[in-house]
Amino acid sequence: MSSTRHRGEAAGPLEPFRDGFRDFLIGEGYAPKSIELRLALFSHVSRWMGERGLAPGGLAAVDEEFFRERRRRYSWLRSPRSLAPLHRYLTAIGVVSVDSASQAAASPAEQLIERYRRHLERERGLAAGSIELYLAQVRRLLAAWWPDGGVRAGELDAAGIIALVRREAARSGRAQAKTLLCALRSFLRFLYGAGLTERPLAEAVPSLADRRRESIPRYLHPEVVTALLAGCDVATVAGRRDLAVLRLLARLGLRSGEVAALSLEELDWEAGEIAIAGKGRRRERMPLPGQVGDAIAAYLLDGRPQSSERAVFLGLDAPHAPLSRSGVKSIVYHCCDRAGLSRVGPHRLRHTVATETLRAGGSLTEVAQLLRHRWVETTATYAKVDHSSLRALALPWPEASA
Repeated sequence: MSSTRHRGEAAGPLEPFRDGFRDFLIGEGYAPKSIELRLALFSHVSRWMGERGLAPGGLAAVDEEFFRERRRRYSWLRSPRSLAPLHRYLTAIGVVSVDSASQAAASPAEQLIERYRRHLERERGLAAGSIELYLAQVRRLLAAWWPDGGVRAGELDAAGIIALVRREAARSGRAQAKTLLCALRSFLRFLYGAGLTERPLAEAVPSLADRRRESIPRYLHPEVVTALLAGCDVATVAGRRDLAVLRLLARLGLRSGEVAALSLEELDWEAGEIAIAGKGRRRERMPLPGQVGDAIAAYLLDGRPQSSERAVFLGLDAPHAPLSRSGVKSIVYHCCDRAGLSRVGPHRLRHTVATETLRAGGSLTEVAQLLRHRWVETTATYAKVDHSSLRALALPWPEASA
């Protein structure tokens, strides 16, 4: 007996999981059109696996050959990342093992990056935001070393590292160059510890000159901050989310990574406090001012998508992933654009909190406590904007004699 198969229906080992995968995509908040496209990809990959005699758990064997074939026929969902939702679904129901899912369709460079990620998480104990920042820089370095996606760590030497640093740092601002150097040293120590390089090449990475004491922290005037906040349209979901993010930055002086990492469990509404996961896995409690709490509550009650994620701030589009550090930065940029202001980053708001605290009569010690600085030298740079205190230290100007 012959049977008729509907257009787009999967043929191959994944066919029994089609309806479950559709429900999974709906649960993650994908739009109907996006679900349709991903089910079409599901059909293609299932047929491809069937032609090669692969079982459902063999999704990890879907390699570059499949995507080369797909790129010749389709103009959408053509990279290994497009299979991420299917990997998550099959892993969740136990069809694909966690290890094979994480390695599926990954180049040698991506597999090395995944090993480095686990090193940062388990052995170094870095915060999630810092890990993503380091990984972004390492991807950039690996692409510069081996554009073909391979890994030949034994080829690395001090001269090549210095040349790369000079070239990449010349393309970056000071802050990004500093992050690049930190990530590079960390990655080279990892390579040496893993036995992938014969020498500790981290020692070859040059340092940037420390000119922090030569500059004055830049801050925003109160009317500029007011304009930024006023630019958030609280009649929209995006506006309610953006206002809550801005108030955390402009009132509490949080770092962008701290805003991104904020979880629902860290909001203590009864005590009126918020727990901040800062640097070095430190957790500190801070008062939650009324305006900040009101903005967060408005977003949570009427705006935050339904999700199993515990992060407070989520992306607006499916699958509604937690907001990243760069996502917080983008929010500040967009708010600047809406207010007709020159773009500034989230850290400028942190400087503004410190400056306004000093100008309101606060001490450097209070600023250090508010910003949760570990070292007093970090806070001391704000003494340059405490004009009233500096004026008392100024020597009298000599009068000219006739």
